Amino acid sequence: MATLMLKLMLPLLFLFMIPPKTAYAEFEQWCVADEQATVNELQAALNWACGKGGADCRKIQVNQPCYLPNTLKDHASYAFNSYYQKFKHSGGSCNFRGAAMTTEVDPSHGSCHYDFIP
Repeated sequence: MATLMLKLMLPLLFLFMIPPKTAYAEFEQWCVADEQATVNELQAALNWACGKGGADCRKIQVNQPCYLPNTLKDHASYAFNSYYQKFKHSGGSCNFRGAAMTTEVDPSHGSCHYDFIP
């Protein structure tokens, strides 16, 4: 009986010794342009994000790593995410009057890295 109990308890003890996985990785989110947003909605939101919103839009300027592809949707996505990551812990959201949405798929591509702040 003691041998059987030891065989059952040993694997359980081993499981308790494994450290837990970091939980925040399951909740990584980026903010990107909504596919259904109009050109006018995206442009207005991009202008606000890079202006009064305080997003860091330097990387979407000509000859910078996130300039290409040179589309309104891609530039807006980068700016929206910059704003969202910077202000999400102090009340900022990923809405931009309906022009944006969150995603759990990292939108980074090539040399263009989208920040994620846990």
